[in-house]
Parts: sequence; C-alpha cells; structure tokens
Amino acid sequence: MDTKWKNKIKIISWLVLFAFGVSGVISALINENDYYQRSYFKTSQFQVELDNLTKYIHAFEISYQSKEEMKEAITVSEDEIENQRYQYGNLTDQIRDIELQYQSRIDEAKANKNQNIADIYIRERDQKIEEISKNFESDENIKKSIIEEKEENIEEYFKELEIYRDEYENYQEAFVYYLKNIETGQIYTNLSTKDRKLVDQNINEENMYYIQSYPTKKQGYLEMKEEPVVNGYEDFIELPRTNSNALYEGKIGVSKDAPHTNRIMLDYHSYDNQRIVFWIYTIAGIMALGASVIIGKRIGIIPKIAPSEWQSKYNRIPFDAALLLQVIFVITSIALIDNVSYIYFNIDLDDILINLLFLTLFIGLTMIQAIYLYTRIKMMPNEKGVWQNTIIGRVLKGIRNFFVSLVNTFRNVFLNRRVGTQVFLILTIVFLFGILTALIFIDEDFLAFYIPAILIIGVPLFILIIKRTGYFNQILSNAAALAKGEFKPDLTIIGKSVFAKLAGDINQMKYGVKTSQNAQAKSERLKTELITNVSHDLRTPLTSIITYSELLKNPELSEDERNAYIEIIDRKSKRLKVLIDDLFEASKMASGAIELTKAKVDIVQLLQQSLAEYNETMEDSQVQFRVSNPDTPVYAYVDGQKLWRVFDNIIGNIIKYSLDNTRAYIQVQEENHQVRITFKNISKYELSEDIDELFERFKRGDESRHTDGSGLGLAIAKSIIDLHEGTLDIDVDGDLFKVTVILGLLDN
Repeated sequence: MDTKWKNKIKIISWLVLFAFGVSGVISALINENDYYQRSYFKTSQFQVELDNLTKYIHAFEISYQSKEEMKEAITVSEDEIENQRYQYGNLTDQIRDIELQYQSRIDEAKANKNQNIADIYIRERDQKIEEISKNFESDENIKKSIIEEKEENIEEYFKELEIYRDEYENYQEAFVYYLKNIETGQIYTNLSTKDRKLVDQNINEENMYYIQSYPTKKQGYLEMKEEPVVNGYEDFIELPRTNSNALYEGKIGVSKDAPHTNRIMLDYHSYDNQRIVFWIYTIAGIMALGASVIIGKRIGIIPKIAPSEWQSKYNRIPFDAALLLQVIFVITSIALIDNVSYIYFNIDLDDILINLLFLTLFIGLTMIQAIYLYTRIKMMPNEKGVWQNTIIGRVLKGIRNFFVSLVNTFRNVFLNRRVGTQVFLILTIVFLFGILTALIFIDEDFLAFYIPAILIIGVPLFILIIKRTGYFNQILSNAAALAKGEFKPDLTIIGKSVFAKLAGDINQMKYGVKTSQNAQAKSERLKTELITNVSHDLRTPLTSIITYSELLKNPELSEDERNAYIEIIDRKSKRLKVLIDDLFEASKMASGAIELTKAKVDIVQLLQQSLAEYNETMEDSQVQFRVSNPDTPVYAYVDGQKLWRVFDNIIGNIIKYSLDNTRAYIQVQEENHQVRITFKNISKYELSEDIDELFERFKRGDESRHTDGSGLGLAIAKSIIDLHEGTLDIDVDGDLFKVTVILGLLDN
C-alpha cells in the first residue's frame, strides 16, 4: 500500500513540475512582444495608446464640428427625396397599406360598440393619408422630414461622442503634444502656448518620460488616419471631413507631471515589475520543464500516467469524440496557462496555488489522452470501421439511411403509378377537407364550400373506400387460406383496378401451387424410382461378384471353371465401375462442379471419330446408319472430350435400343450461325409418352432393364450440352425416337 501511495505522489509531483514548466514556456511565447522590450514605451501596448491619442486628437480637434455647425451643414439630395417618397411604394400602395392597417382596429372598435375609439382610429388614418399625399404633391414636406431625421441622428451621435471625451481627457493628462499641419500651418497642442521655443522648453527629457518627435527617420511625418470614434452613423449623417492626406510635424511626450493614478502611468510604473516577474517565471518554467523531462525519462513516467491496460477502454470512445475531447483539454489548458501567468505578473499569491492545481489536472488529462490518442492513431490503419463508428459517421449514416428509406418508400409508393397516384389524390383530398373543416371554425362562410364538397366528393369517395376495403379484405382472406394450403373458390375479378389484378394474380398463383404440388408428387415418385433403380443396378453385378467369389474359394474347382468364374467377376466388376463412374459424372454435371476445356473443334470430324469407335459394333448390329454432313468443316468453340461423350452416349443408345433391320439417321446442318446435329432411330421398346422422364437418372427405354446401359447416358449428355449453353431436345412419334443437339458456331 505504501508503495502505491509513493508512486501516486511521484506522479502528482512530476505533473505539478511539468505543468509549471509548460506554463512558463508558453507564457514566454505569448508575451514575448511586450516583455522582451527594456522600456514600456517600446511595447506594442504603448503603441496602441499612442495611436488612440492621435485618433482622439483628430476627432476632437482637427475634424471636430459643433452640433450646431453639423446641423447647419445638413443637405438633402434629390435621390434622398425620391428614396424617402417611394420607400414604401407608390401613393396608391401606401394609402392601401394604411387603410388595411387601421381597418381591423376600426372594425373591432365598432364591434365592441365603442364609437369614440373608432373615430380616433379614423382620424389617425386620415391624418397619415393626408401626410402621405402631401409628400407626393411637394418636395418640401419630404425635405423637412429628412432634415428632422438627420438632426435626431446628430443628437444621438453627440451623445455617444461625449462618452469618449472622458477617455480623451485621460490621455491629455498623461500626454503633452504639439503638432503642426505642414501644409496649412495649423497648430494643435494641449500646451498653454504655441511658441515653438517655449514648447521645446516644456517638451524635453527633463520634463518627459518619453518624447516622440516628427518627422522620424523610420516613418517620416505623422499621418493621422481619418477614423471615426463613433461608428454606425456614416450612413445617416455627414460626418466632418478633412484632408486625410495631411501630414504633421511636432512632438508627443509623456509628462512626468502626469497623475500617478492615470491609467497610462499605472501601466508604465507596473511594467518593470511585471517584466522582472516575467523573466523569473520564464526561466523557472524552462528549468522546471527541463527537469521534468529528465526525471520523467528516469522514472518512466509515460507508462505510469497512461497504463497500457486502459488503452482498450479508451478505444471504445468514438474517435471524433476523443479528438474533440483532446481539443477541449488543450484549449482549457492554454486558457489556464494564460490565467496563471496573469496571476504571477500581478503577484496574486492567494490564487496561484488553486490555479496551478487546476492547470496540473488539465495538463495531466491532456497528456494522458494525447498518449492514448497517439497510440490509437498508429493502430488505425489496421483497424476496420473506425470512421463508421464515429459519432459523425453514425449521424451521417443515420441521415443517409433515413433519406434512402424515404426515397425507397416514395419509390415503392409509385412502383405502381396508378396506385401511387390514387393514394396521393385520396390523401390530398382528405387533407384539404381537414383544412376546410378547420376554416369553418374561423369563418362560417366556408360552409358554403364545405357542404357541396362533402356531397359531391366526400360521400362518393367514402363509399368507394368502403367498397375497396371490403374487396381487399376478401383478397387477404383468400391469400391467407392459400398460404395454409387451403384452396378456396376463385376470387371474383371486378373491374380493372389494381385490386382486380391482384385477385387475378392470386387465382393464378393458386393454380401454380396446384401445379407445383403435382410436380412435387411426380418428383417424389421419380426419386423413389431412382433409389429403386440405383439399388437394383448396383446390387445385380455386386451380387454376382460376391457369389462367384465364394465359388472360387472351393479348392476342388477345375481350372476351366475357375477361369470362367474369374471372367464373370471381371465383367461384372467392369459393369459396376461403369455404373459408379456414370453416377459420379452425372452428379458432377448436375452440381456444376465440372470445368470445360474449350477449343476450336470441327464438329463433323468429331462426329466421324465417335462413329469410328463403333465400327465393329455397327457392322455386327442389324441397324443401318445413314450419315449426312457438310463437305466443309463446321467449327465450334467447345470441349471436344465432353462433346465426344455426348455423341458416344447417343450413338450407343441407338445401337442398344434400335429395332433390328431398321435404319438410323444422323445429320449435321448449319443454320442461323448454329450447328444442328440430328439423331433418329426406331425404338425396339415402347417409349414413354412423358419425354422429360427419359432425361431422369437411371431411366431407360427398356423398362425390364435387361440391357447393359446405366440409364444415365441422356442425363449426362443433356448436362454437357447445357454447360455449353446449347440445347438437347427429344421428340417421340410412336416408335420414332429423335434427338436434336444445337450448338453455337465459332465466330469467324
């Protein structure tokens, strides 16, 4: 426990030392222009006082005019007369405005049966109308009004000017001046004499703390800018003007006879003490800051005042809030530093300790947050969503989402323009009726509009809304039943409204659900057949393999019998392999997990190669093949190996399932930038009327399943053609079986 308290005391002591050092250094930077000067008269503060003196001399002596002189100098221009006359419009507009202004007052007085008040308002109205009319008859009335207004402004100007006279007299107590206009020779001085020799005897180093002679080497003659002491009257009265380019020579001094209570004298006498305090404070601050840096490095102050385990908690603060907080701490610390330096210079020891403690607190908080903020900024490139989690980001995101939602809402409202327009018109009519209802309470005359509008528009609209609501509820009830799988009678389609269209869509949807249910039942049936067929086709060769494997275990078997059994096992194994390979390939095709290796392929040549594979089989079969194709190559951008598999499956099916002593026709044609390959044969088995079933897995023409096919040939072939973005169609006409493959040709 003692160790913890010692560490806390060390940290607090270091912060006090550091805060004092920072305040001393920053105070030096803030006040350097004043306290680096050896004399008060070289400071910027005194220069401001000197400029104020010349400004007051110009205002109260050089360009000064009495109130009466300014009033006598008043002039009125034609533009002023025109502006005054038409500032509220032409004569008709002004009379109408006055009448409207008084009419409500007169009507109210008459309504209260107070004729005397009404007569007063009438007289006031008529008097104003008469005055306005005179303004349009003659310029004299307007000119008189403008002069009176300017005289009032002059009175106000002099009232405010006299407020500054006390300050001017305060300057005259401290300063002695003798200034002469080098062009006119006019002299301005607060001395009792204008004799230059006597002036030099009064304004000298023996009698003055400070003397400024004009002209000087740096700025030459004195140039007094014509700057008004009282602002805001330039547009209302004509202020006295002099030659603003006039130059003056002479002297300005600070008298040693000036009262010590004078503000300028107080600043002069306190400057030396403040300068001494400034340098002591600045040097002590620099030493304290240096010592705090050295001590801080030795004791490792940064990890102590800003433990790393608090970083994660600090990072929860939104970044912009943390940045704003840091700015507030910095500004507050600077303000406290300025306040502490002011207290030091005025040697107010009672407040020094309190302000130093507050300064230490805020500088400590500023440092702690600066450390965490710096670490956080370094981590920002590796963090995601920093700006989105800021307060500004959240607000902007909320505003964006609001407007997006609003736009989407309006877009959805007018998704069906007819519905959106109808709703908008209905709401507008309801809104207008609401306004009209409110106006009835203000003025009963609106009943003349309200009752016909209710009968002509309101009542029919109400009946229409009731009917549409009832129809809409019927649609909702039917839709709810459909969602539960119940089929109610078809909705009655009334008219061509959007509700009628919705009712028709729900009726159509009901038939679609029925069709989907039938398709689902068919799919379940085919799935059951698939499982049955797969089990049968895989179990048959597997049973043979197991049976003959058991027979091979008999040691008394002859060599011929053993070889025969091995041959059967080999044949059944290959049969099983074909079934499994076809099953896997069909699954890959259906899932789309197969990639095509496309190249430029001659379709005619590929078909001939496929037929060549079956030359011996075709010769042994009772089927005669008739092939017709173009004499020139037909190129397409396809996967040759996969397309060969398509041809192989179809040709194999023709050989297996064609009726003996019949012909099979294969034809290749080019048309509409496509190649059409047609396969036709007569089936030896009765074909199903449902052509789509022939594409199902393990679906074969021989329902008894005596052939060696896997039943996956057409399914695989169709999947390959689909991957090539082509089509494979089957047509059945009695026993005639026709397969058509269409592929896109290669661009020349």
